[in-house]
Amino acid sequence: MALELYNSISRKIEVFEPLKKDKAVGVYTCGPTVYDYITIGNCRTYLLGDIAVRVLKYNDYDVKYVMNITDVGHLTGDNEGNADTGIDRLEKGAKREGKTAWTVAEFYDKDFRDGYKRLNLIEPEKFCKATDHIFEQIELVKKLEENGLVYKINDGMYFDTVAYEAKGYHYGELSNLDQIKAGARVEFNQEKRNARDFALWKFSPVNEKRDMEWDSHWGVGFPGWHIECSAMSMKYLGEQFDLHIGGEDLKSTHHPNEIAQSQGATGYSPFVKYWLHGAFLLVDGGKMGKSKGNAYTLHDLENKGISPLALRYFYFSGHYRSPLNFTWEALESSAHALQKIQDYYLEVGLPSKTGNIEETYKIKFLNTINDDLNIPQALAVLWELVKDEKITPENKKATLLDFDRVFGFGLADLKQEIIPDEINELVNQREQARVSKDFAKSDELRDKIKEMGYELNDTDGGAKVRKM
Repeated sequence: MALELYNSISRKIEVFEPLKKDKAVGVYTCGPTVYDYITIGNCRTYLLGDIAVRVLKYNDYDVKYVMNITDVGHLTGDNEGNADTGIDRLEKGAKREGKTAWTVAEFYDKDFRDGYKRLNLIEPEKFCKATDHIFEQIELVKKLEENGLVYKINDGMYFDTVAYEAKGYHYGELSNLDQIKAGARVEFNQEKRNARDFALWKFSPVNEKRDMEWDSHWGVGFPGWHIECSAMSMKYLGEQFDLHIGGEDLKSTHHPNEIAQSQGATGYSPFVKYWLHGAFLLVDGGKMGKSKGNAYTLHDLENKGISPLALRYFYFSGHYRSPLNFTWEALESSAHALQKIQDYYLEVGLPSKTGNIEETYKIKFLNTINDDLNIPQALAVLWELVKDEKITPENKKATLLDFDRVFGFGLADLKQEIIPDEINELVNQREQARVSKDFAKSDELRDKIKEMGYELNDTDGGAKVRKM
């Protein structure tokens, strides 16, 4: 089965056919704004990029993968539907922490990349920071200006959507932005020619020195949020590329603006052939938010002794285009399911040279992942394989390793733990207590084992112990 993806532009599932015929594919994922810790909701978007890249590689495509790091220009007004208002999120983070915007960006950028590794996400060929590409952004705005698509007002340089459409383009293909009326959703800047117009370059406030500002021939200021992704994606992937990925919230303004400014600058259409958008993550059936105290981070999980890989497994329980509801109970269930896979893999023993990939299961697996990245169904194929008693352990292990090229559970890196003799002795004593039906003693020994940093699970094959 050929790879098929739901394209947000066409609003239908399409057979994936890259722009180039040599199996080379360019992929760009919108990354974090590094003013605070990323949430598990943000992580779902980055996992979508990871899975898309893994599935493309599984289909033998040569993937060039790029992700941006937004460290300037993303204003707080984006929460209210107007990304040109409010204060820069990095400046906000600097005031909150009593540091410079540069220090805040460096800290949360590092934290993001550390978490990225713990989730076992494929690292892009390039993490590109907005502040490292100010020149490219200014040059892109200059090109738009030369093409008659930019005008100046008191607070900055703006993209002219009416002039853009006069050139034969349609603005807002990904959303209903062409239906927005002044004041309908947000407070309208009366200087703008049209409610849909957006900032390309913002001027620094008069008599105020920002941590992050640069000279330009329009005046001292900083780039708008949207221009960075066009400038950096085109620098590393070309003026047209195959696949752009982000959260569904970016369909409203950010991605339509990317399309408009990119096509307006180059004249090439489409800017991107396929657009993938992941659905929101809910928490206990409602929206996630810092004000609600439920904007959980990877640190929150790890403080509860839960591995980020358990979150990875949890994400796989729902299709990327469907909302997924996070609960701690669901995460615990995912952690146990992942542990079963890891335990089974280790119980099979070391890889055997005689192990072969089971073609019947590989075909099933390929058909599911190529069906618009249907990872939940692919997980079902994995469990079917594990339970199939007709398959030899060697072949199961070889096939699991092959599947893990997509799942990313890190099975090949697992090592059999050496359990200390002291712990093994306590496990044996507990088994004797259970046989004797001395359940109080059994519980006491379980608690003691836990206090020593080991988790005990009772399985059909007996008690299994592992380091917590």
